[in-house]
Order: sequence, then C-alpha cells, then structure tokens
Amino acid sequence: MFYLRHLSLKNFRNYLRLELDLPRGITVIQGRNAQGKTNLLEAITYLATSKSLRALSDAEVVHWLAMEREPIPFAEVGGEVQYDGEVNHLRIVLTQQGGRGSGSGFRKVVTINGVRKRALDLMGLLPVVLFLPEDIDLVAGPPSGRRRYLNIVLCQMDREYCRHLDAYNKVVTRRNAQLRALQGRPFDENLIAFWDDALVEHGAYIIHKRQEVIAHLDIRAREQHRLLAGHEGRLRVEYRPSVDLSERGNVAPQEQLALKLPAQPVAYHPQPVLPESQIRKRFADLLTKVRAREVEAGVTLIGPHRDDMVFLLDGRDLRTYGSRGQQRTTALALKLAEVQVLEEALGASPVLLLDDVMSELDEERREQVLHVVAAVPQAILTTTDWADFSPDFLAVANCLQVEGGVIHPAYTLSR
Repeated sequence: MFYLRHLSLKNFRNYLRLELDLPRGITVIQGRNAQGKTNLLEAITYLATSKSLRALSDAEVVHWLAMEREPIPFAEVGGEVQYDGEVNHLRIVLTQQGGRGSGSGFRKVVTINGVRKRALDLMGLLPVVLFLPEDIDLVAGPPSGRRRYLNIVLCQMDREYCRHLDAYNKVVTRRNAQLRALQGRPFDENLIAFWDDALVEHGAYIIHKRQEVIAHLDIRAREQHRLLAGHEGRLRVEYRPSVDLSERGNVAPQEQLALKLPAQPVAYHPQPVLPESQIRKRFADLLTKVRAREVEAGVTLIGPHRDDMVFLLDGRDLRTYGSRGQQRTTALALKLAEVQVLEEALGASPVLLLDDVMSELDEERREQVLHVVAAVPQAILTTTDWADFSPDFLAVANCLQVEGGVIHPAYTLSR
C-alpha cells in the first residue's frame, strides 16, 4: 500500500510553513473557502507528479510573501512515502533564477532520498487520484484537458510512457520547425522523413497505451456511473485518436493486454486494442497522405497531440448534450474508476484526494463515494461543512481544520 505519512511545505500557495503528519485511513479537512483546503491537495499532487493541475507556471504556486521578501524567492514541497515497509523521502524545490525582481523563471530541483533525480523519477512513488470540482471540464472542456488527464494517469502507471511522451513533444516542436522551413520551397521528402520516423516511434507507443487504458476506464467508469446515477443512462468512454484505428482486423486479444481485468459481469465487450505494430503502420501511412497539407499549414496535423476522449450517455456526447449534473456525475465516475485502474496496474491502491466532493451529492451518491473511500488505504477529503459527513464516519476519521494556511486538530468537533 502507498501511504503518505508526512507532508512538509514552505512558501507553497498560502502555506508559509507546514509540517503535517498524516495517518492511514481517512482524513477530513474542514475550512471556509480560500483557507487552503484545495492548496493542500494540490501540494500532494505536486509532490507525486512534479506538476500543478491548477497553475499555468511554477511561479503561481510560490507564496506571495516569498515573492516580495525573500532575496531568492523559493517554494518547497516534501514528503515521506511508505510502500511495503520502504520509506522514500521526496522533495521538490523551486527557486527563482536571478533572484527577486529578476523576472526570471523558476528552477525545479527534485531529490529522492537526498539524491538529485529527474522529475520523471517521481512518477509511481506516490500515485494519487485527485478530484476537484472543476474536473467537470474533463467532460465539458477542451480536448487538451483530457489529453493532460490521460498523460498523468499513464505516467503514474508507466514511466516508459512518460519517456515517450517527452520525446514525442520534442519531435513535434522540431518537426513543425522543419515543416515551416519547407514552405515556399521545392518539396523534398527526405528533409522530413527523419522526423516522421521519430514521430511514429514515440507516437505509436502513446496511442497504444492510451487505447489500452481507456478500454479499462470505460469498463470501470460505466460501473461507477451505474452505482452513482442508477438507471439514468448507460455511460461509454471512447478514445478518439487522430490516427484512424477504426479497422478492427488482427486486434490484440484481451489476455494480451498489459492491464489484467478480473472477471466481472459486464453487458458489453471491452474496447479492442490494436497492436503497436499496426498503429505504427497506419500512422506512417497517414503521415504520407497528409504531408502536403502539413507543409502548407506548417504544423503537424495528426498524432497523439490531436487526440481526444469522449463520454457518451446512451450514445449522446455529454460535452454537447449533457446537463451540468450529468457531466459532474460522469467526471466523478471517471475518477473513481481511475482508482481501480491504478490499483490493478500497480498492485496497490493510490492515495485518494477528494476536494469538496460531497456538498453537491445526494445521500445515495454520497454513500457510493464513501464506499470507495473506505476501500483505499489512505484518503484525504476536504469540506466546508462537517454536516456533509455522518457522525459515525467522522468518528473514525482524522479530523482537521484549516484557516489561513494553518492546520490544526478539530478539537471543537462534536462526535
């Protein structure tokens, strides 16, 4: 089991200093809005992935007092993570290059057990699933948010995916520069062939893994949606890659998938997953067909950077036809499904982080969420109102309160 037993923050968001021991089981953190509940969950996710799901730049997570008063503005996130008796000490330090007032960006240094490492090396040491109220955008928002979501899920499961993703993004940047350089010149395929090969090598791996994980999320999210929404429609999660995978010849059998699903009653078959070799061929063939258009546009028109994932309720796209309530229920079902998929892939449950999820749920939906919460070794939930939880639930939880970036035990809580 993965267990975050201690969290340390310096100058992160509205936390000037924090040293927080966390127990196994359930922790509930109560506080008014803008006191630091979400910031705490963001810090844990940052420690796990080296990325913020809310900030556009690292500078945004640095406390404003540090930006105004420190000679060299900095922020630090650290933690102790236990897994199967082994403890890893994780630490991320952000420092502004050039010091205060320089206008320079922030340098990120990652250490694991005191040894400097790549940010990639953090992935999988503290797997987390985070649900935020704004995660409704996973259903209703632009494709970029869904691609980012898939990348975070898959990087926590597979560091090789992270390596391919990083390489792929660099290839796209360089290939786009080459395409722009070809504009207005006689077309020479040899000038772009090298970048095509690299694009296919890394892109096919990404597509294959996305196809695979969405097939599993589809099964799990469908079941979670049924438990949350009853008979309000049948959910389907589908992959929409820019490379055509619609022909289903020579599909890899279910037993060859990297993620094994236990036997379970499902009303439909899992989405098929094409072998990586077939994806490579289709990707390469399609690049040849669109090359003239790409040179004209000066950008790479197909590949994982143009992929999408859609949510269908009784065949209708929820992005277009779903109500806010249906979109919110679907986003929650996806996150609860993610817990199961990560557990199956890693052999241990991730840490579950739920930000103010209970306030907009009815009694039946709350019970289903708490059923999942009770099944994971460690869960951290935030709320503005203790009444979101039953007295019996709070009696067995570690209850804390936060105010102005300061966390203390909820002594005044009546149990």
